[in-house]
Amino acid sequence: MMKFKLILPRTGAAVLLLSFATACGGSDGESHGSGTGGTGTGGSGTGGAGTGGSAGKGGVGGASGAGQAGEGGESGISTRPVDLGSAENYVILAKSGISTVPTSPVTGDIGVSPAAATYITGFSLTADSTNVFSTSTQVTGKVYAADYEPPTPSNLTTAVSDMELAFTDAAGRSPDQTELGAGDIGGMTLTPGVYKWGTGLLIPTDVTLAGSGTAVWIFQVAQDLTMASATRVVLTGGALPKNVFWQVSGQVELGTTAHFEGVVLSQTSVTLETGASIDGRLLAQTAVSLDGSTVVEPAP
Repeated sequence: MMKFKLILPRTGAAVLLLSFATACGGSDGESHGSGTGGTGTGGSGTGGAGTGGSAGKGGVGGASGAGQAGEGGESGISTRPVDLGSAENYVILAKSGISTVPTSPVTGDIGVSPAAATYITGFSLTADSTNVFSTSTQVTGKVYAADYEPPTPSNLTTAVSDMELAFTDAAGRSPDQTELGAGDIGGMTLTPGVYKWGTGLLIPTDVTLAGSGTAVWIFQVAQDLTMASATRVVLTGGALPKNVFWQVSGQVELGTTAHFEGVVLSQTSVTLETGASIDGRLLAQTAVSLDGSTVVEPAP
């Protein structure tokens, strides 16, 4: 604040003297600068630094305010989903063949490339008049093969390339946990994140994935993935199958009546035994085999 003094010297002339005590409302030269704390954000939960008040003339600057701690984010939220590219257009995509022992209800488009349509067996295909795709009473969607009319061959070549890029992407993520359960995760409840095994992975009993609708799981398996009969992968807390990725260098085998969730990225083959089911995608760099199995593409 400013102080005013009126001094009347002997000459009778009035002289007005102004003195500046402080800036920001200080008194007697003392500063009251104030700082505002920043707000922490993100999974780390670290508060941001405050900004200190500026010093007034003759005064002392105010201390920096303390940052308010941010709330910790959900584990795995920072993990971005694997980009499937145009492979996401297919619920089943394989390079060497897709077979079924009827009846296997499939919801979504399926495709093979570079294999021809003759390597899609058990579906009783009916070619569309354009010969760009086929249909099947077992498939709620369209069936594509590399020997169909353009633009199907080019589209499939791109999708297969995208599938392989997605496999490489998933395999290259830095793991949050390694060798969990020595390769046996039966009965566990797993939070979001990246899990890695240098061996095979066994699911002998139900496993639960607990997280929100934005949480992501990536499972990196160096050998085979084997799921026992009558077991389930269960999603809780709003978790979505489109955000669960199983990157498997070996074979994938889902036992009789087992139920699976997520996107399978297999470097070799995928086999669903009698009555097995999946909410997700089967993307294989060799073949996919079904036996009275139910395959449903995940919601976008």
